[in-house]
Amino acid sequence: MPDQTGTGPVAARVLRVCSLYPDLMNIYADRGNLLVLERRCLWRGLGFELQASGLGESFDPEVPDLIYLGGGQDRDQRLCAEDLLERKRDALHAAAARGAVVLGVCGGYQLLGNSYVLGEQRIPGVGLLNVDTVREDAPRLIGNIAIEVSLDGDPAGARSRVLAGFENHGGRTRLGEGQHSLGRVLKGYGNDGVSGMEGAMRANTIGTYLHGPLLPKNVWFADWLIARALRMEPGELSPLDDALEQEAHMGARRAAGV
Repeated sequence: MPDQTGTGPVAARVLRVCSLYPDLMNIYADRGNLLVLERRCLWRGLGFELQASGLGESFDPEVPDLIYLGGGQDRDQRLCAEDLLERKRDALHAAAARGAVVLGVCGGYQLLGNSYVLGEQRIPGVGLLNVDTVREDAPRLIGNIAIEVSLDGDPAGARSRVLAGFENHGGRTRLGEGQHSLGRVLKGYGNDGVSGMEGAMRANTIGTYLHGPLLPKNVWFADWLIARALRMEPGELSPLDDALEQEAHMGARRAAGV
């Protein structure tokens, strides 16, 4: 049985995570996603290292296995967008090109795209995902949401799985030519409230509007991210007692009506 104290012998594998703007892009309990990654690594005897890269700071694209970007207020998101283009865009592309996992949630998802609109201003994104986000004179898309996904390497890949969470966004995100969604909306709004699609995925770069936070309610997806980042198969990760985590997942599904 895995040592769930994190004090046992550490395996040779270490998950190295870079959190971008954790002080600004942390409006949706994004720290909870990082804690889930940390604990599920340590409980298995895997190493875990976390570094932060904030405004005015660069990061080495050769270091992180996983890069995380959460959501923030419009003002903070604008600041981060400018800094991403000036100091981090090339490193993000280099890290993604060498196979690092990049996960953007809500505002982080928008920043990974080509552009998004705030007021009258069109703000360029880093272009890791071929998506554009606009604002419309329409209500915010708010509520519990569940989507159906099928991911490469997932032991359940032959059948779809469910991600459940909460969404709260004014932006409508459109997928560009050749860009795949993360999943199909079962209940909720998704990218734009009309397409039936949610999120976007290209190679190891993933964007989604699901938060609340995402990973505590969907630990199977956390494990998929860990395995992907460490270039393992999810089935290689030692099993954990996930009774409480499964209860949280089912509660999120029930809240969404799935």
